[in-house]
Amino acid sequence: MDHVSGTPSIVIALDGPAASGKGTLARLISDHYGLAYLDTGTLYRGVAWLVLHEGGDPADPAIAAAAAEGYAIDKIAGVDIRTKEVGAAASVVAANPEVRAALLDFQRRFARKPPKGAKGAVLDGRDIGTVVCPDATVKFFVTASPEVRAHRRWLELAPARPGLEETEIYQDLLERDARDAARDDAPMAAADDAELLDTTHLSIDAAFAAARRVIDGVFRRCG
Repeated sequence: MDHVSGTPSIVIALDGPAASGKGTLARLISDHYGLAYLDTGTLYRGVAWLVLHEGGDPADPAIAAAAAEGYAIDKIAGVDIRTKEVGAAASVVAANPEVRAALLDFQRRFARKPPKGAKGAVLDGRDIGTVVCPDATVKFFVTASPEVRAHRRWLELAPARPGLEETEIYQDLLERDARDAARDDAPMAAADDAELLDTTHLSIDAAFAAARRVIDGVFRRCG
């Protein structure tokens, strides 16, 4: 299963839009198979937070690139990067080729040499199977209807934001999807060899079981 020299035997890539369930699935897969986990969306959110924290404009290419080049996970330790403002800014900075180049090496290093001696890695994001790890052992494109995704995100955010409207989240998700799919550099797309996993009508347990069947089948074929 070592597709690329220097990579670990196992790399599992999960791509898809926000609130599709890919993050939860990635964590479950990581725990079940003993693999290191990287939520690549936190990298772009982290850069976005750094830009906003310094009063910069996420759409300014030079400012966003500088934040990415100086990025370190400990710089965002303990801060809230899950706000709507940071989420919107993350999609903006992620469209910047210099930001993507600065963070691409980080992601590939994680996949090649996972921390703590793990035998492989699980990465979730928008372009893992197409750009970051095109030779991943297993690839998934996880999706769900916009209505279901908006409801899931509303359930997640509503306790901390009592006045939050589900329609607001729905519109925000549509706008983010459009930006992520239309950007010139590494747009969100399913890899040709990715397994499509539509979680619209699946519980997380059912989605996890479906993912395990695919992964176990690949492992059996690879020996």
